[in-house]
Amino acid sequence: MSDDQSRRTVLLVDDEQAITDALAPCLRRCGFVVHVAPDGERALLVHDRVRPDIVVSDVLMPRMDGRELVRRIRARGGWTPIILLTQIDVSHECSAALDEGADDYLSKPFDPQELVSRIRAVLRRASGAPRPLSAADRVTCGELVVDRVARRFFLAGRELSLTPKAAMLLDYLVTHPGELHTRERLLAALWGIDFATSTRAVDHRIREIRRVLGDDPLAPRYVETVPSVGYRFIGRSRA
Repeated sequence: MSDDQSRRTVLLVDDEQAITDALAPCLRRCGFVVHVAPDGERALLVHDRVRPDIVVSDVLMPRMDGRELVRRIRARGGWTPIILLTQIDVSHECSAALDEGADDYLSKPFDPQELVSRIRAVLRRASGAPRPLSAADRVTCGELVVDRVARRFFLAGRELSLTPKAAMLLDYLVTHPGELHTRERLLAALWGIDFATSTRAVDHRIREIRRVLGDDPLAPRYVETVPSVGYRFIGRSRA
């Protein structure tokens, strides 16, 4: 895989032609080579033929949906980075797909430039790695160990007790290190609720995570607050 992101190849998968007709030219203007497929079955054929650097796929499609596409690619030993696109009201589908090996999630409607930024971030994170952190069964960060199969967390050998939402949030942060996440994005990706009136939900779970980890917000080892924006996981995560 070349270090020159402007030469990266994107496989764009969506059954709505209006979406691919709008996104494909945008991605090409940003320097990407773009191939388009209308469903998961066709996407698998194109994937095997062109070996894209990243797949951007809708979730709800006929013949083969985005989750099944993720499962098929991963089951065949393929670790091509995958970003899923879907409506916010089915974000539980994306949360499940993240567990199955997808790398990121963007809810519709979205700004095409945000998609471009997400593509570049995922490519940077995956560069040089044999498989993405989001596909790993176990992730470590110093004394923090995340058993992603059992959804169990350990710190210095001691098992941590987290509420389900805090566990989901910590897993997401650990597998997306160094990325800046707004509260709205975290709610859309992991809660699937109307985030306009619920952004404090993320703050509450972050406080829970910090309390359990013993992480000082003024001198964080794991979760950094970016004032007026959101949060970033600053630990060094390893599969």
